[in-house]
Amino acid sequence: MKAGMSLNSLLGALSQTGLLGTELGQLLVALIGMLIVLVVGRVVLKIAWRLVTIGVVLVGAALVLTQFGLI
Repeated sequence: MKAGMSLNSLLGALSQTGLLGTELGQLLVALIGMLIVLVVGRVVLKIAWRLVTIGVVLVGAALVLTQFGLI
């Protein structure tokens, strides 16, 4: 909840200074928003790749063990 309120206060401060009133200001805010989404997405994908890799190794090991009759 605090993050949302700080975002609102930041946007309020930006609009009072007139930054959001110009096309370049709006473009800058949009690009910063895209940057944040990309950075968060990169972290999430890094975690997802690790989970998929672990899943493939576990399923592969289970398949091998099943073929030899150990499971």
